[in-house]
Amino acid sequence: MREVFVVSDNILSPLGSTSAENFAQLTKGISGIKQHKNSALANYPFYAALFDEASLPQINSKSFTKFERIVIASIDNAIYNSGLDPKNKETIFILSSTKGNISLIETEAFTPDLQEKISLHHSAELIAKHFGFSNRPVVVSHACISGLLALILGMRLIQSGQFKNAVIAGGDIITKFILSGFQAFQAISAEPCKPFDANRNGISLGEGASTLILSSDRKYSGSSIKIISGSVSNDANHISGPSRTGEELWLAIRRSMKDADLVMSDIDFISAHGTATIYNDDMEAKAITLAGMQSTPVNSLKGYYGHTLGAAGLIESVISIHSLKENIFLPTLGYKEPGTVEPINVCKTLQTGLFKNCLKTASGFGGCNAAIVMAKQA
Repeated sequence: MREVFVVSDNILSPLGSTSAENFAQLTKGISGIKQHKNSALANYPFYAALFDEASLPQINSKSFTKFERIVIASIDNAIYNSGLDPKNKETIFILSSTKGNISLIETEAFTPDLQEKISLHHSAELIAKHFGFSNRPVVVSHACISGLLALILGMRLIQSGQFKNAVIAGGDIITKFILSGFQAFQAISAEPCKPFDANRNGISLGEGASTLILSSDRKYSGSSIKIISGSVSNDANHISGPSRTGEELWLAIRRSMKDADLVMSDIDFISAHGTATIYNDDMEAKAITLAGMQSTPVNSLKGYYGHTLGAAGLIESVISIHSLKENIFLPTLGYKEPGTVEPINVCKTLQTGLFKNCLKTASGFGGCNAAIVMAKQA
């Protein structure tokens, strides 16, 4: 089976326009989550990590929506740093998002033309045409595991020999439609979110885009990071409530570890989904315990970025990659007191060490779960 090397990556968020800028901000404990008073999004103040409109990429706004512009900007930076030719017929483009251009239904009359514009395949084709990708793009939209599932798909397409390279990009923006939906669930925190903390009371949302470029080309074998394995599962518990046992996420973790030919003690840290909702954090703690990894350092990045929906799995994977490279494991911002039904080793302070392997997990509405293993080459 072909090896899959990480060639290049990017994060575009309220904290910066490159992965390096984002990682530097996180090591300083800086969060993008702020209180916003925006009547176009909500009738009262709320906390979220939102872009400053003035800082958004200056790409033709008449041709592309805000969602498409942030994804394009992220891809552009990653391709520039990779030396990859997007026109290469051995390259596949994968777009990950949960909502895409759904905000257009708030401002435009619903017509057949608008129905086309809000479809994710339409955005994917526009973005693919902008960069000149030769192959038809693939769209992955599977709730909050979308980014991680897109990464697993890219890895598998390369491992199977169908493509040599994969450009995997994801993004989401926060709109009234999205915010009001989470408010209807009473899932939005009244303050910046506190993943895994005893006093957590909900999520904070965030905007962002991220890109990972993968390749099996041996000329990239000098890359220090490889994507080793990945797996998905579904707990079929409830449309919005996760498993009460954690067994299904554990199944995805176990399969990923088996495919990576690693044992639990080989994992140096876990980048969890950690939304700061009661049930999600408890479910992940149970899954980690079932996996026998309750002593392994765990973090959630939601306190820095908020929940970036279809971009979350990619943004958090990129940060995990840089953690491996820099031998720095980031604390869980907002976490103070243990608050899950099963005790796990949630990181409270910045840690350093000689890190080689990490596990990244994600879960989402509909009971979906995903896990991947990434490794640093010696």
